[in-house]
Amino acid sequence: MRSRWPDEPFTRAELSGLDITAAELRRGLAEGEVRPVVRGAFLAAHLPDTIELRARAVAKVVSPHHVVTDRTAAWLHGVDTHGYAEHDGPPLIESCALRWHEPTTLPGVDGRTRDLAPRDVMALHGVRVTTPLRTALDLGCCLRRREAFAAMVMLARLHHLTASELVREMRRYRRRRGVVQLRELAGLVDPRIESQREAWTLLEIADAGLPLPEPQVWVEVDGVPTYRLDLAYEHRKVCVEYDGGAAHSSPEQRAYDERRRRWLREHGWVVIVVRAGDFTGEARDRWLAELSAALAPAYSNRRW
Repeated sequence: MRSRWPDEPFTRAELSGLDITAAELRRGLAEGEVRPVVRGAFLAAHLPDTIELRARAVAKVVSPHHVVTDRTAAWLHGVDTHGYAEHDGPPLIESCALRWHEPTTLPGVDGRTRDLAPRDVMALHGVRVTTPLRTALDLGCCLRRREAFAAMVMLARLHHLTASELVREMRRYRRRRGVVQLRELAGLVDPRIESQREAWTLLEIADAGLPLPEPQVWVEVDGVPTYRLDLAYEHRKVCVEYDGGAAHSSPEQRAYDERRRRWLREHGWVVIVVRAGDFTGEARDRWLAELSAALAPAYSNRRW
């Protein structure tokens, strides 16, 4: 076992200067002492997964005249949009060449070209990366619809973006591939949404043609804000809650959820719970039909 690994990201090309052999690196990876951060860059396993260390690892394998884009940019801005299977290995770095430069051909780097304005690029711990706004717009075009909307919402939440900013900046994308999807999604973005699956839930409601709920609505008990609802129609006393596996898996959390929802129902609320498998097929249709019925007006002031 090696007594000490560098406190910085490093590459295979730097091994000799660090007095590390290729065999030691292989052994360190196999024994969990070292982990790959991105393809081609490694880090001692005991070091935390911080944005700064992520950026410094990316800087090791991206040329200075390249800009980190798309999902790698979102990852550096604190939003992980990689699929479940992609977490089995270090993610591919997505980047583009600055004007008058050639795309990279480095292994593990998905190089391309893109027409970026100066205001689209920022420096993050020494790495050139697209800004949160530009990243949100790019992902709105290039990811699948649900994942695109969730990424836009999470970037908006973390970096204080608004739907009006996205819509205004979107005008530059007039002929870009994916702009039709982007136009559909940008106006729906609400930074109050707290998770990717809550974003999926809101998008399903919008796609069903139902009125949009308000995110993060507080319900008062004896004048004190006590219960916060994921998505709610306050005047109609209807709410939609997403139960994520991790956040709602402990016995204590499940018992709290049951007490909370029992109180809401006893006080006239319709509570609709959406879970991980409820975004396709009959399961999706079932909760959307339940929501549609709950929102149907019970009284009309029309005479006929």
